[in-house]
Amino acid sequence: MVLGLEMDVNIQLGRGKTVRRAYGIDEIALVPGPRTLDPQLADTRWQIGGIEREIPIIASAMDGVVDVQMAVRLTQLGALGVLNLEGIQTRYEDPNPILDKIASVGKDEFVSLMQGLYAEPIKPELIQKRIQEIKAQGGIAAVSATPAGASRFGQVVAEAGADLFFVQATVVSTAHLSPESITPLDLAQFCSEMPIPVILGNCVTYEVTLNLMKAGAAGVLVGIGPGAACTSRGVLGIGIPQATAVADCAAARDDFYRETGRYVPVIADGGLVTGGDICKCIACGADGVMIGSPFARAAEAPGRGYHWGMATPSPVLPRGTRIKVGTTGTLEQILRGPAQLDDGTHNFLGALQTSMGTLGAKNLKEMQQVEVVIAPSLLTEGKVYQKAQQLGMGK
Repeated sequence: MVLGLEMDVNIQLGRGKTVRRAYGIDEIALVPGPRTLDPQLADTRWQIGGIEREIPIIASAMDGVVDVQMAVRLTQLGALGVLNLEGIQTRYEDPNPILDKIASVGKDEFVSLMQGLYAEPIKPELIQKRIQEIKAQGGIAAVSATPAGASRFGQVVAEAGADLFFVQATVVSTAHLSPESITPLDLAQFCSEMPIPVILGNCVTYEVTLNLMKAGAAGVLVGIGPGAACTSRGVLGIGIPQATAVADCAAARDDFYRETGRYVPVIADGGLVTGGDICKCIACGADGVMIGSPFARAAEAPGRGYHWGMATPSPVLPRGTRIKVGTTGTLEQILRGPAQLDDGTHNFLGALQTSMGTLGAKNLKEMQQVEVVIAPSLLTEGKVYQKAQQLGMGK
């Protein structure tokens, strides 16, 4: 890929500081090859933790995106949803009045309200109940917690019969230093002792990805700060644009597979809004993607037309905000169509199949090998009328 060649060029930022160029999804384009195929022949299936899904899309573990019913419906539609075990669903027996409050408060009172609502203790019995509610309706019970939460609730999750455990933090590594009074979660020990597959994240570099895979991760989440409601990049100044991050981490996956024979999927997490974004992430090397705000717009989503980041309610340093995303259609329309919008935010499966057909990629592995070019003008070239009239790609 041209992307990888460009990244090898070092740039002198100033005396004593050399940097390299990193690229975001909006800066690249996919190049058609000599072959095309009917979109119906494009095989989009993938596996994570031994579970096969038709659609390589995971709904983010955010309170405005996934509740029990969303997890069940996503399973029925061929995708996957992850429930946040440190959110509203496990703090309150009936989350609905709490979600109503979050949707109704003004923006100036929002942060303090969230800090108060999320001060309610997490209840282990509700963790067990939510997992069992998903399973009872035939859904895949995928759940998420921070490393600290995983240490506290790992046994409860396993006993409740969850299918997948996502251990997530803004940045996660196998070399975490803690004060003497705190024992950090040993990721390798946790992965080996848990009776279910453990997915680890988030990271953005080759080295950390490789270390997480060596620790036993069943999947690795890639992305720091690109989410629609996330403000970590502004608050902390940390992150690598997704195209470069995914390409680097996918290289670690391929090297790890060559060395061990164990294939660990890489999941691009955050900053993806349209079908084109998803297609480009897979072309950069991702096996699947995790998205939040596009699903928060579903009629079935618990956020009442709003979306907020997992770190928003932090009592000391909020790193997220609440954004109004509205409601644009049903979950089925967003995932499988038929699309009622012309901006790429409906029928993600159809977009992926059509892109793969146009590029001649029969499956996701072939999609990962398509040519990528640097194209800063991809989304603006010739779109003056759309932009002026706020239509299609100009919205």
